Amino acid sequence: MALLLLVLPTSSSSPSSLLTDEQALLSLKALITSDPSNALSSWISTTNGDANSTSLCTWSGVFCDKPENRVTGLDLSGLTLSGILTPSLGNLTFLRFLLLQSNQFIGFLPDQIGRLSQLQLLNVSSNFFNGQIPNSITNCTDLTTLDLSGNKFSGQIPPELQRLRNLQIMKLAQNQLTGPIPLSITNISSLTYIDLGTNSISGSMPDGLSRLKKLQHLQLSINNIEGMVPPSLYNLSSLVTFAMASNNLHGEIPADVGFRLPNLLVFHVCFNEFTGKIPPSLHNLTRIQSLRMSHNFLRGTIPPGLEKLSELVMYNIGYNLLFTYDGLQFVTYLTNSTKLQFLAFDGNSFDGVIPASVGNLSSVLTKLYMGESKIRGSIPESIGRLKALQLLNMSNNYISGEIPQNISQLINLQMLGLAGNRITGRIPVGLAELRKLSKLEMYGNDLEGGIPSSFGNFESLLYLDLSGNRLNGSIPREIFSLTSLTSLLNLSNNYLSGSLPLEIGRMVNVISIDISNNLISGNIPLSVGSCRSLQVLFLANNSLTGLIPDSIGKLSGLQKLDLSSNHISGSIPNDLADLHALQFLNLSFNNLEGAVPEYGVFKNSSEALLEGNPMLCTGNSSCKTSSSGKNWKAAYTVIILVVSIFALCLIVFAVLFFVKRKNFFAKISDTTNSIKTSHPWISYDEILRATNNLSSENLIGRGSFGSVYTGALIKEGSTIATAVAIKVLDLSVRGASKSFIAECEALRNVRHRNLVKLITSCSSCDFANNEFLALVYEFMGNGSLEDWLRGRRRHEEDDHEGLSLEERLEIAIDIASAMDYLHHDCDAPVVHCDLKPSNVLLDAEMTAKVGDFGLARLIMEKDGISATSSEWLKGTVGYIPPEYGLGGRPSTKGDVYSFGVLLLELLTGKSPMQVVGIDGEELVLEKWVRSLFPDKLFQVIDPQLLPHDQKIQIINLEESPLVSMARVGLLCAVESPESRISMRVALHQLKSIRDSLHKFNWADSLG
Repeated sequence: MALLLLVLPTSSSSPSSLLTDEQALLSLKALITSDPSNALSSWISTTNGDANSTSLCTWSGVFCDKPENRVTGLDLSGLTLSGILTPSLGNLTFLRFLLLQSNQFIGFLPDQIGRLSQLQLLNVSSNFFNGQIPNSITNCTDLTTLDLSGNKFSGQIPPELQRLRNLQIMKLAQNQLTGPIPLSITNISSLTYIDLGTNSISGSMPDGLSRLKKLQHLQLSINNIEGMVPPSLYNLSSLVTFAMASNNLHGEIPADVGFRLPNLLVFHVCFNEFTGKIPPSLHNLTRIQSLRMSHNFLRGTIPPGLEKLSELVMYNIGYNLLFTYDGLQFVTYLTNSTKLQFLAFDGNSFDGVIPASVGNLSSVLTKLYMGESKIRGSIPESIGRLKALQLLNMSNNYISGEIPQNISQLINLQMLGLAGNRITGRIPVGLAELRKLSKLEMYGNDLEGGIPSSFGNFESLLYLDLSGNRLNGSIPREIFSLTSLTSLLNLSNNYLSGSLPLEIGRMVNVISIDISNNLISGNIPLSVGSCRSLQVLFLANNSLTGLIPDSIGKLSGLQKLDLSSNHISGSIPNDLADLHALQFLNLSFNNLEGAVPEYGVFKNSSEALLEGNPMLCTGNSSCKTSSSGKNWKAAYTVIILVVSIFALCLIVFAVLFFVKRKNFFAKISDTTNSIKTSHPWISYDEILRATNNLSSENLIGRGSFGSVYTGALIKEGSTIATAVAIKVLDLSVRGASKSFIAECEALRNVRHRNLVKLITSCSSCDFANNEFLALVYEFMGNGSLEDWLRGRRRHEEDDHEGLSLEERLEIAIDIASAMDYLHHDCDAPVVHCDLKPSNVLLDAEMTAKVGDFGLARLIMEKDGISATSSEWLKGTVGYIPPEYGLGGRPSTKGDVYSFGVLLLELLTGKSPMQVVGIDGEELVLEKWVRSLFPDKLFQVIDPQLLPHDQKIQIINLEESPLVSMARVGLLCAVESPESRISMRVALHQLKSIRDSLHKFNWADSLG
């Protein structure tokens, strides 16, 4: 009998087999460190070797076969279990499916899993498994589904996976896999689903994928795959999903792709480098659901057929080089797509008005992107019918008119972007009815009136930016009661007045507050110290008075603080030096006095800006004062002494005041002698007549030191009025008087066709006997270069076109000519110190002229040492050379750097402070261009400068004028001043580019 037992096969339901399964499961439970729902509470051993016991088959998540009671399935998905996966799982040799997805398992996937020879379905997705995919898994040759997605697996995809001959579904997405796609997996002919998305897979796309005749879903998005898509892959007619977004793929998409892939429902190619046109055949796929082609270099028009796509859920063609002949008529065609949820056509050149039919788009549309598309006209009232909208972005267009009142009917809206347009009128009070709104961007418009107090009713607002408008009045207290604000409150560059209310302290969660460049007065409230999350506080260029509150020292996370150009007095609180996170502090141009702390942020002069506070002193030795005596005799002596000299001080003060006043006007008189000879000074009364009493209708701009008005000046003895621009200095701003002198000094002896002509000046008193200073310039009819680069001005006669390549090159040459003259041809070299697009003006013939010399310096060489006409320096962030931030003196090399940045801005259309990468990080314009120069330069060039009227593919731009101009810009904007070329060299190179421009043929580099 014993011999018989040895020969006969052991039953799979024998006690030892059941015990093996039970021990494997209990071993798994033993390594579970967290079971929030007590899902494994039923896993208690009761077999004790009893062959008839089936208790483990009643355990939660355990499945057994009926005849033999062996464990064939384990489903522990979605239980939030934590722990390590036991190697004992390899003992469940009858297991056919193992479902562990959506838990928190860590560690390696054990090699013993390869012993599960009957396993057909393995899903461990959405855990934290790491290490390499074990090769032993290829022993599970019955596998039909392998899902390892959403973990931290690394290394390469094992080529041995080709042994899984029955595999149908392979999901390895959202891991850290590297290396190429193994050619061997193209031998698994049973595959219907491949998902390798969101890894770091590199190399090219295997041509052999076309051999997978059953493949329906191919997902390769968000990797580093490069090269062209194998043409044979477009013959894989079984494909339903074809997704290869966010890679480095290039080439043209075949025009007939829709005919060759007739079953296609999902086609995602966004964030690549595809060229050519949108394939017209895609719009013949009447069942297609998702088309994503954004962020490529697709050209031409939108092909017909959109009205046929009734099943469309997503349509995204944003950020290409597309244009239309009929404006936004394609929006009307999309009204037949009743399931449309996502529509994006931003970042193109559609140049039309929003049709009223936009309100007839799908009732389930949740996201609508149409920013940066050169859209003009007003926002149609019908927009209020899109009740399901959660995101509406119309920013950076040419939209005018007022915000329609019924936009408040979009009750599900979470993000509203109207920034960078020409929108006028008041902010609708009803906007506050959008209770779900979390982000509101309306900066850079012409909005006027006050901020509605109803904004205090917002319940979910995280981000509010109303900067760069014409808003006035006081800031409603209700704004500061928005405890939901956690990201940004930006009200800068408006005309807001009044004081900062105490309620500012209620903003305990906000990270950044910017109220700079307004008319705010009064003290900084002590309650600001309650804004415990604050990292950035900008209150510069206002009329704040009083002391810096000690409570600011409680803001332990504060990184940037700017209180410059106010009237703040008193000493610097020592607590500011104890703010370890503080990286930038600007207290310049106030009335501060006393000792400067010597530690913390104050140790680095580039991080703590203190100029324009003459009463500040460093070191105890220079700040000592007489101590008060403790005896009455000493105190009495001091009192008598003070009283005795008080009268004398009054007399001296009066004498000095009149002498200083006389000297100041003498200096103004000296610096404007040449102006007087060409045109006599004009009076305050004449300024009023020329500007309609400084009417707001004549106001065309506002700068750091004053406002600019248009005016009509009539010369004596003439009846002809001359159009002029009049800059009225705001003498309440510290440095305004010095700016007046600096500009007169800089321009009194310079004459050049590319410098804005200073006609005359006014140094007088107003009717209240207050000092009044103004400068009168020639009127520049085409506004500033900034207006053209931001789309606020366009050629009316050329169908509202922006600046062409030829015009931009001529403008660059004009600017370089002016700067070359200032640096090399003046008796004393002139340093502009604030060269930027807003300080470059264009006349009626589009000739560029450099203006605004309020920060200019005259460089005098004395015994080999460079000195300047002023000790203080300000400029514009983004254009200031790096050496100025380290305390370097103003120099012609600094202007060269600014010119380089300006030249790169001309080529890219991007402000140096507005470059944003794909993942939202802020970039520096010069480094962005340099990183892609020259091979991928076309990725940063303003699309308006690239040809779009022919079917072309970018091959080589090396010899194009765009590359040559970018090269000049980069040579000017290098970090080291000594390495920069001079303006004379830059001018010579730009003229050479102009000479060769007419010879350049796009067809030679684009084919």
